[in-house]
This record gives sequence, C-alpha cells and structure tokens, in this order.
Amino acid sequence: MRVPIATAGWESTWEADLVARLESADSGLVVVRRCVDVADLLACAAGGTIRAVIVSAGLPRLDLEVLHRLRACDVAVVGVATRPDDDRRLRQLGVQWFGRADDDPRSLAALVSAALRSAAQEAAASPAAAGRGELSGGVGVPGPALEGREAGWSPEPVSLGEGNQLIAVWGPTGAPGRTSVAIGLAAESAALGHPTLLIDADTYGGAVAQLLGLLDEAPGLAAAVRHANAGTLDVPALHRLAPVVVDNLRVLTGISRPERWPELRVASLRSVYALARQLAETVVVDCAFCLEDDDELSYDTLAPRRNAVTLVTVADADQVVAVGSADPIGLHRLIRGIDRLREIVPDAAIRVVVNRLRPGPISGPHVSGQIRAELAKFASVTDVVFIPDDRPAFDRAVADGRLLRECAPKSPAVRAFAQLARMVLSARRSGSA
Repeated sequence: MRVPIATAGWESTWEADLVARLESADSGLVVVRRCVDVADLLACAAGGTIRAVIVSAGLPRLDLEVLHRLRACDVAVVGVATRPDDDRRLRQLGVQWFGRADDDPRSLAALVSAALRSAAQEAAASPAAAGRGELSGGVGVPGPALEGREAGWSPEPVSLGEGNQLIAVWGPTGAPGRTSVAIGLAAESAALGHPTLLIDADTYGGAVAQLLGLLDEAPGLAAAVRHANAGTLDVPALHRLAPVVVDNLRVLTGISRPERWPELRVASLRSVYALARQLAETVVVDCAFCLEDDDELSYDTLAPRRNAVTLVTVADADQVVAVGSADPIGLHRLIRGIDRLREIVPDAAIRVVVNRLRPGPISGPHVSGQIRAELAKFASVTDVVFIPDDRPAFDRAVADGRLLRECAPKSPAVRAFAQLARMVLSARRSGSA
C-alpha cells in the first residue's frame, strides 16, 4: 500500500520534476495533492487525505505555527532544501527530516517513512499529550552547526542535549510577589557567577520591565516568539533581544499590554525556551497565576489559549518555585495551587517560597514555624524558604528601577534570595530538587 502525500513548493520546476520522478519510480508514495500555498496545504491536511507532506523550505509563509498545525493533523513533514541556506532554516523551524530536491525518489520515500515512524513513536511515548493542541507537538529548535554539506542531508533527526536549567516562578492569584521573587532569584544567581536570563512570560500583567527601569515597549519576548515562528531566531538573535541589566544577568521583557497575549503562541515559545537554555546557564521565567486549561476552547486544538503559556512553562521547567504570601488567605491559595501544580505536572520539582513574612497576619510568637507546620500538614511540603517583608528596601528598589541587592545589599530579603538561589543551583548540580 502506497502512502498518500502532498507536495508544497513555490519553485514549480522543482516540484513538477519531483512529482514526475515519484510517479515513475516504485517509491511507495503517491502524490494526491500538489498544494499551491500554505492555505491549500493546511486545508488538505485538515481534510485527512494525506499522511505526509514534502515541503520546500522556500514556501512563502511557511513558519513554525504552520508546522505545528500540520502536526496537530497527524501529518508528517519532510523538508526539501533547494538553496544553500535552506538546511539551516529547516532546522530552525524544527523540521527533523529533510533532503535535496534532486534526491532519488527512494531516498525521499525513506525520509517520509522515517518521519512517519518518528511521529508514531512520539505519540506512543506520550499518549496523554494527544489532542492537547498547543500543549503538544514538536518544537522548532535550531540544530548544531553543520560540519559539511553532507550533515544537512543525513536522514537522522536533530538531537540536542538537555541544555541548562529553566526555573518557572509561579504563584496563585492575589499578587503574592511572583515577579519580585523571580527578579530576586535571577539577580542572586547572576551574583553567584552564573550567566542568567530572566524572562517575563506573564500574560496577565507582566511587570519585570517596569520594576527594572526598562522600556516596556522594547521588543522582548514577543519579538523573540515572532522570530522563532519565522525560523529566524538563533542564539545571537536572542542575545540581541535580551539587554544586560547587571553582570551575568540579561532580561527578556514581556508583552507591554495584556491584550497582546495571543502573540505568545506556545509552539514558538518552546523554541525560545530551548534557545534560552543555550544562551544562559540559568533561565528564570516569571509566569502568570492561572493554571486553568481554558476548557471552553479545549475542543479546538488550533485555538490560542491564554493560560497555555503558564501551563507549558511549568511543564517544561526543571524546577518550579511556587510563591505564596505569609497570611491566611495567601497560604490557603498556595496550598490549593500546589495541589493543582501536582495534578498538571506530577513529577514537578516544586520549591516553595513564602513571601512577605512579617508579624501581624498570623498570630503567635513563631510565625515561620506555624507556616511550616501548616504547609507540611496540608501540602506535604517541609522545605520552605521565607522572604522577609522588608518594605522600605523593596520600595526603594521600585522607585529607583534597580535590583534589590543594588539598593539594599544588607537587606534580610537579599540574604533570603541568596539562600534560594544556592538551593536552586545546588539542586541542578546534584540532579535532584
């Protein structure tokens, strides 16, 4: 039985020759559709008439989002490079299998078979991810530099190492101080000599730029996602988009207005995260509060979802720093939030931070001990980091648009952030949380 495929390429001579060679040879492939553009290709994939597509790297409007939608339709993708730099673009778009326009039909058939096997193996390895739309599917990640032309044509998937550590800083609703903790953790990681990248991925109210005195209209994360979607993002490009705040600390600012959240599509965001791991030893991501799965949209696998950014970030993170405030309501929300985190990511390495520790909201002489006992009883958490509520120091940092350690280096909050950074970094080195 021959595999039904489509072709999509804007170089008509190349495509016509390929189709003719496939039809004349016993390749095991049958071309059921020659797509003229991306819209035609997506319509063909949605109709379920093809199992794979051979697509030209030069196809107009071919980007990461298009490839993500093809994967959502269970269509395997094989790229064809017709120009010298096409192999690099295909790798940056996450196309694992590609060849040349003049390849033998049997070679292209082998690539299609390999792509189909790879897709089947991924689906079998992660059955729970099926139908999750933006939370599943491949990720565009640029491969390592090629050491010669033949490396670009080898029918082997691109394989990258695990990279450096990504830490998601999350907290429940109620402004428990997620952003302050993310900034403090990133600053202390940088102070310990570890190249660090701080990313503002809050789709509801990101404030990293304002707190650090940066322009909130800077391109930042939205620009990085756009470049990743177009297959033009690499480590040097990400380096240019993330300005230096202090030694060893770069910042990728968030969206300037909450209504711009649809720009942060997950397929492209994951590509940004993969490159961020190559740019910095420690990547700290400030997340939004909401962990709901947008149930009303979950039936539509292609619809953008506002909370997908947070859900994917905590799922991809090596460690999740869960932040709650030191008051009865804040602790109640934190305990419920930790339960939800464990439902979403059962194997997550969760490190709990109780922020704004002060006398008053919780009565008794040993406030930290009481909080620790409550978290152990209701959330099975025994390892807790407490951040003192040094309000004058935090106010000075906000007013100056500087890091807390720059404005008040002797603040007890700075010492607490340093403790948190050492714990997080030591967990990475030991391979456990």
